[in-house]
Amino acid sequence: MRICHVITRLILGGAQENTILTCEGLHDRGHEVTLITGPALGPEGELLTRARAGGYRVIVLDSLRREISLRLDRRACGELISIFRQIEPEIMHSHSSKAGIIARKAGKKAAKKTGGMQIVHTVHGLAYHRYEKWWKNRLYIALEKRAANRSDAIICVADAMTDKALAAGVGVAGQYLTIYSGMDTERFMNRPAAADTFRAEFGIPADSVLVTQVSRLAELKGHEYILEAARRITDKRIHFCFVGDGHLQQLITQQIDRAGLADRFTLTGLLPAERIPEVLHATDILVHCSLREGLARALPQAMLAGIPVVSFDVDGASEVVDSDTGILLEPKDTAGLALAISTLADAPQLREVLGKAGKERCCEMFDKAVMVDQIEQLYGRLLD
Repeated sequence: MRICHVITRLILGGAQENTILTCEGLHDRGHEVTLITGPALGPEGELLTRARAGGYRVIVLDSLRREISLRLDRRACGELISIFRQIEPEIMHSHSSKAGIIARKAGKKAAKKTGGMQIVHTVHGLAYHRYEKWWKNRLYIALEKRAANRSDAIICVADAMTDKALAAGVGVAGQYLTIYSGMDTERFMNRPAAADTFRAEFGIPADSVLVTQVSRLAELKGHEYILEAARRITDKRIHFCFVGDGHLQQLITQQIDRAGLADRFTLTGLLPAERIPEVLHATDILVHCSLREGLARALPQAMLAGIPVVSFDVDGASEVVDSDTGILLEPKDTAGLALAISTLADAPQLREVLGKAGKERCCEMFDKAVMVDQIEQLYGRLLD
């Protein structure tokens, strides 16, 4: 099959890793794959280098940006139409809201001349949510409704995304299916040697109970709730680690210093994606306090490493986290967060039981080969 994927930017992130793994898997199976992306801008790292080494065609459009710009967005749409007419993909598959809106419009226009192009979109997270301004939500929903009308199929990375989209009137039930975001499960299940030296590298006490969040340092990722929970916890054995970078790094560092908790927090900054398995295997408890997330990849990654997880109950989190694998809390519940962390810190046997159950649950559910199988089968059904 001739397949074209479109995403706004290849930073270090869940949607981007999903897209890269899909392109690699389809290319390895003999399909003709093209990936179109914008420049990898921002402090979150980049996956463009990996994409260019994948053996498939990669096209970078400077006009394809995450931020809204009528001038650039119009140009990106025109450039995508031209590319689609040139390569005539049988499948055009867009990822995330911004790329999905532009690419599906361009795909529909290009298909009038090329004919036969099937349009697929993956929802990794919804642009409209309770923490956004009302008028932006209204605009995003209107745009997504229009884009859904141009879609032959819509993939969601969690059932919760389908439920929320349909509740907002975006598309119809028959368009949707859930395909969990795949990953290289073996990398996370097997403890890397570097995990033994991770703590020493960053000055983390070897005998501490290490509580880690892996995410961008950005709004709605919930670092402030972890900080508040740390204020409530008097056990000095518990050490906190934030892995990631973003424009809030300086502010978060200042908040930690003002709270007098600098000796109990470590900020590693941005780490390459290949180092995340060692981070997780050096960790005792993974927390994820984001207020909106399709389904945070850090959750199944930690579970694959045999680590118990504590998460706010947002979007798809409950599809992997329950009483068998960790602790699920109401969003912003800092008292509950402090109690959950303290309880797990005092119960190493419970951590082991939860971690084992999580590994068993996720080893097939998030296998990249399973994800590519399901996507490939969907493409086949659409073309048939």
